[in-house]
Amino acid sequence: GIGAAGAAGLAAVLCGTGAAGTVAACDAADRADLTGLWARLTGAGIAVRAVMHAAGAPQSTALADVSLAEFAAVSGAKTVGALLLDQHAGAEVEAFALFSSVSATWGSSGQAAYAAANAALDALAEDRRARGLAATSVAWGPWDGGGMGEGVAGQQLRRRGLRSMPPRLAVAALGQAMD
Repeated sequence: GIGAAGAAGLAAVLCGTGAAGTVAACDAADRADLTGLWARLTGAGIAVRAVMHAAGAPQSTALADVSLAEFAAVSGAKTVGALLLDQHAGAEVEAFALFSSVSATWGSSGQAAYAAANAALDALAEDRRARGLAATSVAWGPWDGGGMGEGVAGQQLRRRGLRSMPPRLAVAALGQAMD
């Protein structure tokens, strides 16, 4: 919601570009919560034109040690919200961006469920495009400035040659990919 770190600033930037935006707290992986928000927006005459799905769930467990519960929690954090957003976002949505991960492409030690979930996001984007709907899935590497690319995970990625991306360049690349 608007009380989240950076939300008010982002809303101001969007409005400054002439775009309209609504900032609301919603768990996209909770069907009732998302359906309620979508209904409130459409009921107020607000058309959803863009969806940005950037959920993430860190994982650092060897495949042999991953429990079914952990696999479900980590993969569900990425996939359930994306699938529910897909169910709501029809042809009127002009941009549907999924933040996938390089782990979907090359695996990534200790991130079996996370890698599988991101591969599912890539598949969802392909499925949406096959249905004639907007979809872009970007397999991001680590971003600068905190988040999941920090700490031990970030050290492992750097040892493998993946450097962190400056957020401004990443956002510009996302714009190019969506264009």
